[in-house]
Amino acid sequence: MVGGQIRSGRSARPLGASAARTSDDDVVVVGRGPVAAAVATAWGTGVRTVAELPARRPQDALEGAGVVVLVTHEADLAGASGKPGRESEATIVAHTQRVLAAARAVGTRHVVAIGSAVVHGAWPDRPVIHDDDPLPRADEVPRDGLVGDLVAAEAVLERGRRRRSPLVTVLRPAAVVGPGIDTFVTRHFEAPRLLTVRGAARQWQFVHVEDLAAAARFAVEERLSGVLTVGADDVLEPAEVEAAAGMRRIELAAATAFGTAERLHRVGALPAPASELAYVVYPWTVASDRLREAGWEPRWSSAACLDVLLEGVQGRLAVAGRRVASRDVAALGAAGAAVAVIGTAAVWRQARSRKRP
Repeated sequence: MVGGQIRSGRSARPLGASAARTSDDDVVVVGRGPVAAAVATAWGTGVRTVAELPARRPQDALEGAGVVVLVTHEADLAGASGKPGRESEATIVAHTQRVLAAARAVGTRHVVAIGSAVVHGAWPDRPVIHDDDPLPRADEVPRDGLVGDLVAAEAVLERGRRRRSPLVTVLRPAAVVGPGIDTFVTRHFEAPRLLTVRGAARQWQFVHVEDLAAAARFAVEERLSGVLTVGADDVLEPAEVEAAAGMRRIELAAATAFGTAERLHRVGALPAPASELAYVVYPWTVASDRLREAGWEPRWSSAACLDVLLEGVQGRLAVAGRRVASRDVAALGAAGAAVAVIGTAAVWRQARSRKRP
């Protein structure tokens, strides 16, 4: 919230004349959580939502579907399965394969998968991510935790794109915000301080879940296939984010931040790998090249998205509160917990040093 007001940041741009092209399609959204709900809302009445396809006769759940939207990144940390890495990856691979096979079986013409641009990695001075940028090699960016799951799902989708049908599109959004969105990025703003890494400037770009859902529909209307990055037009500098959030930052050496997160992960305090900390301390902004060329425009700016994020986390504290009580640590399961714990520890050490004579 900036200046006590929530800025909508929305334009009056209509959905577009091509919206009628999908009006007769039976649309099935496969997934759960706030992203799946937003996609279903974007299409309006008559949309079916299925949490996941059953192992036996999965095609029954997609019967009559002209369009299938598969949500691989649900943006719901609290509702995450908590399965070990290998088991989680195997589960998402099997489910993605099942969705594609069932879609082919019922004659679906277009499958849109919603993942995340985190598959491209984050590091200091990272350039803007474009649609046709190849994914980094596994030895360049750790592919465990959420990132590993999404990369594994995309490998299945890439194989599916080589077949004549259905048309397959993969959306890779920037950091998603909106009602109910719960990710390691949103939890970063629940910490008592904003964690930063010495020598790295972390620029921020967001995308509202409504714009992400609209992009999924737009891709179907315009028959866009392949990879599409999705993000707001503007990028916020660290000072802008700190001022809007009304939070002071805590700066640590990269070795300290990641080393502490790794130790917490090793003892089970953080079920997710320390590598996910990179996505809240290093940049990963996107260009949305092909969507913009085709005429899509986001309705929400990054500045307005930040307002929404801050309003959503208001009153929450990721340290010394219920969200990080011992019974809830497993629910955090991502870098947000590391940010909170590391940031609090650093503040505590600074306070102690000031008290010394």
